[in-house]
Amino acid sequence: MSSKYLLREYYELCAGGVCQDLLTEEEKRQVKEGTVFLSGVMQRCDEQNGNGRVYPGPILEREVKNYMKVVKENRACGELDHPEDSVVNLKNASHMVTSLWWEGKDLMGKVKCLKTPSGRILEALVNDGVSLGISSRGLGSVKEHQGQTLVEDDFQLICFDIVSEPSTQGAYMMMNESKQKQVWSKADRINRLLNDIIGDK
Repeated sequence: MSSKYLLREYYELCAGGVCQDLLTEEEKRQVKEGTVFLSGVMQRCDEQNGNGRVYPGPILEREVKNYMKVVKENRACGELDHPEDSVVNLKNASHMVTSLWWEGKDLMGKVKCLKTPSGRILEALVNDGVSLGISSRGLGSVKEHQGQTLVEDDFQLICFDIVSEPSTQGAYMMMNESKQKQVWSKADRINRLLNDIIGDK
């Protein structure tokens, strides 16, 4: 029997020019009042990511469909960085996913920064030009198949966290505002490897 692990995948938001102005009229009003929205690629199916794992389309689509219920109920919160936990701690919530949709194999999404202490930190990082990424957090097991590490059917999507290190090439962050300020940089793989080593101890 396979063991379930905490599976974490890193993405930056929005590959060069993919994102457009995705804000509703209500969100544009919120932006004028100081709210920060981010949008872009949240996850990807049927393709090996920087962590060496592949999420089969049917499994990821099922979990996204389940997660959409949480999004519609305004409960899809996430944290800054990845805690070593399978529970979202609301006291550390920094943002809320407001919408998700598919564009081919890419799961696209929109994130609203919250007016919480962690949310204020997130806003400051974005406004100061710090490159950030989105990262899914979930529980599941994996198996090796034809040289690939496949996520198995027991995968359960928990949330999306904001992180400093993405693992998918060609995906970058965009802050949604009237002038569409873009924030992007290349992934620092060395830092990610060091963080992975330290986190395993």
